Amino acid sequence: MYPRTLPSTMRTPKAIPVFPYNHPPRPRVRLVRPLSVAPQVDRSNGTFNAIGVPHLNIGIQGIRVRRAVGVAVTTGAVLASGALHAAPAQAAAAPTIAAKGGFVMNNANGKSLYTKAADTRRSTGSTTKIMTAKVVLAQKNLNLNSKVTIQMAYSDYIVANNASSARLIVGDKVTVRQLLYGLMLPSGCDAAYALADKFGTGSTRAARVKSFIGKMNADAKELGLKNTNFDSFDGIGKGKNYSTPRDLTKIASSAMKSSTFRAIVKTKKYTAKTVTKTGSTRTMAPWTNTNGLLSGYSGTTGVKTGSGPEAKYCLVFAATRNGRTVIGTVLASTGSTQRETDAKKIMDYGFGRI
Repeated sequence: MYPRTLPSTMRTPKAIPVFPYNHPPRPRVRLVRPLSVAPQVDRSNGTFNAIGVPHLNIGIQGIRVRRAVGVAVTTGAVLASGALHAAPAQAAAAPTIAAKGGFVMNNANGKSLYTKAADTRRSTGSTTKIMTAKVVLAQKNLNLNSKVTIQMAYSDYIVANNASSARLIVGDKVTVRQLLYGLMLPSGCDAAYALADKFGTGSTRAARVKSFIGKMNADAKELGLKNTNFDSFDGIGKGKNYSTPRDLTKIASSAMKSSTFRAIVKTKKYTAKTVTKTGSTRTMAPWTNTNGLLSGYSGTTGVKTGSGPEAKYCLVFAATRNGRTVIGTVLASTGSTQRETDAKKIMDYGFGRI
């Protein structure tokens, strides 16, 4: 049966009857004209549907139904006219991450998509090596196949600092391309030292290294970065090696413009073949990329992990989905797995805001 009155939510207070009746008809009137179609609320989705209304046999009840139908029609008209609007859906809340700092931007236009202490200076660990590689790849007339002889000083440096290593063999000749893979995949500080020694200028190794670090800082200045400074070629700093999530992201975004850099940082595993002192070929043990996102997050294209007593656990990352690329950084997370979890959260959030 059609309801005698609408639910309280549909009533209008003391509404003037829709139909031209000031008084109900006399009781002797037994029948009213049937209503063939009347709107009724569909509670499943809040819209109005036209449904058949049964014949009404009692006069007073019929009038009440007609009045109710009129109210329903009026209410439906208000909704159809757009006078009432549904509240817009709330935007997803920014995720919580364990890292002390984080930043994500749209790589296409630099628009910020997520920030957490994005401009606070922190130690960067081996994410510093992004700038190391960037400086090398910016050299004029660069020959990636030119060879560098591995020196004992590079090996001694690794031992003295308990640093991550590409396990380069003293006396072997290694190409610049191979050194870049050794720098970015296993995070070899020996490879970083070799590159700084190769591409710095000066008559001594110390002078060449200092010159190379100067090039790193000059590049940062050219990018307009005011919260970044390097005092090392690999992130093993002396108190003045720092950056921010925002600055590191901008460095990575600039570095990713190089096709060679992009090819290196998205590589999961690489095997170098070097030339020994005797001229024979040495097949090195494969270098595995320390960036677990390459296997653990769809669309990941790079770029570099970092860690250290002061830096904690860091990660600079980038991913492309459906032609859109986000790029970002987390600094000072609580573990190697957690930094990846942090990165995944804020990349998901970033993709949702592009």
